[in-house]
Amino acid sequence: MNTVRFIFLLSLLTGLLMAVGYLTARGKGVFIALIISALMNLGGYWYSDRIVLSMYRAQPVSPEQAPELYRIVQELAEKARIPTPRIYIVPSRTPNAFATGRDEHHAAVAVTTGILEIVSREELEGVLAHELSHIKHKDVLIGTMTATLAGAVVMLARFAFFFGSDDRGLISTLATAIVAPIAATAIQMAISRSREYEADAGAAHITGKPEALASALIKLAQVNEKRPMNANPATAHMFIVSPLSGGSVMNLFSTHPPIEKRVEKLLKMKKEKYY
Repeated sequence: MNTVRFIFLLSLLTGLLMAVGYLTARGKGVFIALIISALMNLGGYWYSDRIVLSMYRAQPVSPEQAPELYRIVQELAEKARIPTPRIYIVPSRTPNAFATGRDEHHAAVAVTTGILEIVSREELEGVLAHELSHIKHKDVLIGTMTATLAGAVVMLARFAFFFGSDDRGLISTLATAIVAPIAATAIQMAISRSREYEADAGAAHITGKPEALASALIKLAQVNEKRPMNANPATAHMFIVSPLSGGSVMNLFSTHPPIEKRVEKLLKMKKEKYY
């Protein structure tokens, strides 16, 4: 996703938040919406990594505790030209991974115990390179901002539905309660899905082996579908594959692109040597 498109979508999300605020309490509602947005973004900026890591009981590891994992991350970080992030292991047999942190100097990557059991070294390199690409391109911060704004829209819409002005009318009430949250989710999905494709491409560039990441994605998706994690939906967009289970209807609202399309793009990169 280019910068102009991201700014446009983020502006839409901010505008949607202010519109909900206006429908809730006119001018005062807009002011309240901006205050809520500012507070949530500040909290997300400074503390999102600690919150997410503690949420999944992630434990930091040292080079002595996980020498192979540490070596892979260090080598990939050097290729990506970013500082080596902190490394964590999540005690879950469901294979997955995510990155968190506000910038490349305050970042962490976390992998589950399950992923270390089922992927090869080259596949693990692809997964970790994907996460490092997220860090390099500030996707973690972008994800936090969009999730925070979308969450603020949903929260304010619920408040407006139950406690808003009585003179808004039926159409305004329905728009606030139903249309606004759906629109916020759609904008968040548009941003998140584009970033996943770009992180896949970034991983292929770092490792030179897009087919290894494609193979890892297939393995991870299959196991997560059969044995999903007990994950918070608000953090689902952070993982390399969706940790949530669901059929075709749920996939329409997923923050991740279909695995088949991601694999197709990666294999096409391999065929055309575009990395």
